[in-house]
Amino acid sequence: MNMEQQWFVLLTRCNFENVVCERIYQKNFEIFLPQIKTKSRQKKKIMVNKPLFPGYLFVKSSYNPQAHLDILKTPGAVRLLGNKDNPVPVPEVQIESLKILTKSDADIVVGDSIKLKKGTHVMIINGPMLGLRGIFIKYKGKNRVVIDIDSLNQFAGIEVKKENIEKVPDIML
Repeated sequence: MNMEQQWFVLLTRCNFENVVCERIYQKNFEIFLPQIKTKSRQKKKIMVNKPLFPGYLFVKSSYNPQAHLDILKTPGAVRLLGNKDNPVPVPEVQIESLKILTKSDADIVVGDSIKLKKGTHVMIINGPMLGLRGIFIKYKGKNRVVIDIDSLNQFAGIEVKKENIEKVPDIML
């Protein structure tokens, strides 16, 4: 088994990205939480740091199951993304690109300003179905969308507010 250090995507509980990041850092893992500056929802004139990918961060680890267990024992950590057998690493070049992107002064387009196309993978980022992932089907009215949720190999179409979903980045599919 390959013991070389590689980047993995870690899913966290909602709004626990900073807490998990700090606690994993204390365990001596290299960690990366891409953040962008955005206007505060409460105070529009104040800029705040917000995770670029809400609910996700990147951790550098080996394929060692003990190291992965140590990461997952962190309060707020949910799972390492991957297939049914193992977590799947993210190429180093993609992490470096994200680091460059988040350090730049460029305006990063996220959230509801992105036009979705049928078949786009999305995640619900607010409301009672927070964290569910699905596939965008269509726009329904001015501010609503329909998405398919795959759960236990059964699909269910749901209608949500457009501002409550975000496109899932290709590196997380």
